[in-house]
Amino acid sequence: MRGARRRLCSALILAYGLFSLYAAYTVFLRPRRQAGPRPHRDRRGPRGLTDHVAFGNEEWNPWDADEKNELAASQQKYEANLKMIKHARSHLEQTSLRVQIWGKAAIGLYLWQHIFGGHLEPADVTAQWREGSQKAGKTYFSFLTGPSVVPGYFSVEAEHVVLVLNGREPAKIAYATQWLHYVQTLIETRKIQHVAVVLLGNEQCNNAWIQPYLKRNGGFVNLLFVTYDCAFVNEEDIFQWPLGVATYRSFPVVEPSWSMLHDPRSYLCNFLGTVYKNSSRETLMEILKQDGLDKLCWIAAREQWQPQETKESFKNYQDALLQSDLTLCPVGINTECYRIYEACSYGSLPVIEDVMTPGDCGNSSMYHSAPLQLLKTMGAPFIFIKNWKELPAILEKEKKMSLQEKIQRRKKLLEWYRNFKAWMKQKFINTLENSFLPSDKG
Repeated sequence: MRGARRRLCSALILAYGLFSLYAAYTVFLRPRRQAGPRPHRDRRGPRGLTDHVAFGNEEWNPWDADEKNELAASQQKYEANLKMIKHARSHLEQTSLRVQIWGKAAIGLYLWQHIFGGHLEPADVTAQWREGSQKAGKTYFSFLTGPSVVPGYFSVEAEHVVLVLNGREPAKIAYATQWLHYVQTLIETRKIQHVAVVLLGNEQCNNAWIQPYLKRNGGFVNLLFVTYDCAFVNEEDIFQWPLGVATYRSFPVVEPSWSMLHDPRSYLCNFLGTVYKNSSRETLMEILKQDGLDKLCWIAAREQWQPQETKESFKNYQDALLQSDLTLCPVGINTECYRIYEACSYGSLPVIEDVMTPGDCGNSSMYHSAPLQLLKTMGAPFIFIKNWKELPAILEKEKKMSLQEKIQRRKKLLEWYRNFKAWMKQKFINTLENSFLPSDKG
């Protein structure tokens, strides 16, 4: 009985659906017959109604005016939507950028892989040619890097170029200027319109060589993003850029894991690096040896700097970051160093020696918190100290912290670093678009 009732209900629902479809077809989709003479039909009923219906030999439809109004409104709405879509597409085509990034310094990999979250093909870091692309904001970015990317031997596929250069020392500057002269030729021959430079600056901020190439000084470089606390940063066409991780040593993009956040760590702190003669690093080592503090930390000091890591030394370094609650960051030639960002990647809080190093770095017209102006402006949740004599008290406090407190601190650090990279990406894109796109007159 219940099954029969269910079948009856299903049949009624099906009939109702078919009727609804037919009604919709009749009202909205069925072609209208052309009005014209029709044979007069004999209609029964009062004469006045018959005369009214047959007036002019046309069938009278009491809903005809309403249907026409609905159709007209629908047509207007369709045309308005079509016009809006065309306008949006036209606006997008007018305002979209195609930007090629030429990565001729390792810092370009930090820009592309760490800040942009982009991928490269092939994945092999030793490949002669690597490339990737992504859409971000109003801009389509493509990235090229590798030894085979040399002036005149690759396709220039965009009118807007970001050139990533190394300006740390004279030999690197000489190579960088070759690229700048190549770009100048492309500008003069109208093959490209705009150029921005991301510069790994000199650690003492001796970057005067780049000044003549800037558009503000009669050159052709529209925008400059430069590392370290360069004094001529103005936030108009010259911007401070983060040093980032040591991509030249193939430091990876690190994805936070549950264990990275929640597991107890074996060491209070770590320092793996070079100890220069008569530097604050010697003071740091002496303090760590007092009261056996070096036994609580992962310490591996060497007397000479090594540009390349062995697989074993690199693994030890990564393990030290992962197994330490704090990463000690003494100044080198500059206060800003790769280990600051590498520690953030593993949730190990940087303890930074907050002092200025010799050279031309310092406060700019926009920032008055040197050193590490960019990180401080972005509210980096680090421990800043002026002297390593403050370290024993910091480690004593560290001993008393609960695991839950350390977990919360790691979460805060990792979230800050993720937001920092996202903010740098958005600032980079906005700066390019504001400079390279024509201003919207409408």
